[in-house]
Amino acid sequence: MTHVTERSSSAGTNGAGKSRQPWSAGSSRSGRKRTVTYADAGVSIHAGERAVELLKSKVHRTLRPEVMGDLGGFAGLFRLDVKKYKNPILASSTDGVGTKLVIAQQLDIHDTVGIDLVAMVVDDLVACGAEPLFLLDYIACGEVVPDKVAEIGAGIADGCRYAGCALLGGETAEHPGVLRPDEYDVSATGVGVVEESEILSRDRVEVGDVVIAMGSSGLHSNGFSLVRHVLLGAGRMRLDTVVEDFGRQRTLGEELLTPTKIYARDCLKLIEECEVRALAHVTGGGIPGNLVRILPEHVDAVVNRSTWKPQPIFELVQAKGRIDDAEMESTFNMGVGMFAIVSAGDADRALAFLAGRGIAAWQAGEVIEGTGMVQMIGQHTRG
Repeated sequence: MTHVTERSSSAGTNGAGKSRQPWSAGSSRSGRKRTVTYADAGVSIHAGERAVELLKSKVHRTLRPEVMGDLGGFAGLFRLDVKKYKNPILASSTDGVGTKLVIAQQLDIHDTVGIDLVAMVVDDLVACGAEPLFLLDYIACGEVVPDKVAEIGAGIADGCRYAGCALLGGETAEHPGVLRPDEYDVSATGVGVVEESEILSRDRVEVGDVVIAMGSSGLHSNGFSLVRHVLLGAGRMRLDTVVEDFGRQRTLGEELLTPTKIYARDCLKLIEECEVRALAHVTGGGIPGNLVRILPEHVDAVVNRSTWKPQPIFELVQAKGRIDDAEMESTFNMGVGMFAIVSAGDADRALAFLAGRGIAAWQAGEVIEGTGMVQMIGQHTRG
C-alpha cells in the first residue's frame, strides 16, 4: 500500500464547494510559464492514492484486534499483548516472489502473486513456531495503474487473511525509467511472536522421530528462472497451451500461477495438538537444502521418495530441460511444501489432525543416528 495523506470530506472543500488542497505553495514569480512536474517525470501521486482507495476494503478484512489506527499514517501500529506470554520473542522474515512475477505480467493476471508473497514470509515465520502478527508490503512498478496495484494488493490481503495476520501497511513506489510501465516487483516483511520456551529448533530433534511431509500446491515460488528457461525459452511452449496431464483443460500459464500453499495456521494448530520438534519450509534449495537446516549434528533424516508422487509440472520441467534428479531436488520442492518432525508417539495423531484440516500429509521418513545429513532414498512413483 502507498502511504498517502488521508483527506476527509469536510477538509476537502471550502465554503464555495471547490476542491481544497491540504497545503498550499506560493510563488513570487507570478505569470511564469508552467514548470516541470513530478507527473512529467512519470510519477503520478494521484494514481497511488487511487490504488490505496481501491485496496482499503480488502485491507480492513485482515485487521486483528491489536491493530491501532488506520491507513495513511507514517507507520503501522500494533499493540502486542504481552500478558499472553512470559517471555515473548519477536520473529521476522523478509522475502519476495522472484521471477514468477514475469509469468503474471505476461498473462496480465495479478491477483495471485500476493498470496505467493505472503506464503513465502509467514511460512518462514511459523518454522520457528512463531504466530505471524502483521505484514508490510512493498510494490515497485514502472507505472502505477490503480486497478493493477489493487489486484496485487488484494492478493496480499487474501494471503494475510489465510495466514491470520494483519496487513499493517506498506509502500507503492513508481520507478519510471528503471522499470517498464508494465513491470513490477514485490516484497514483504512479516513479524511474528513466539514464547521463548516454545521456539522450535534443531535442538529438539531426536533419533526415532518421524518426518511428516505436507503436500505443496505445485512449484510454489522457487525455481522460476529455470522453469521459464526450459519451458518458454528452449522448450518454446506457450502459456496458453493446454497440458493434458494437468487435467480439466488447464493451461501451462494457469499451472505456473497456482498460488503457493500457506501452512501457517495449520502448523500452529498442529503445534498445539502434538509434540512437534521442528518445521522446515521447503523453498529454494529443495527438500535436502531446507530439511538439513533443522537437523542437529548427531542425526540424519531419511526421506523416502516412494511415499509420494510429485505433480505433473515437475516431470514436464525435468523432461523438457533434460534436468538430472539432483538438480531438480536442489531447485524445486518436488511436491512437498513443509516438513514437520514429530515424536514417534504423535505421528498417527499428527497425520489424522492434518487430514482433518484438509492438508495432504504422509509419513515420508524418520530420524536416525548420523552426522546432520538428509538421506534421500527410493524413487518417486511415475506415470
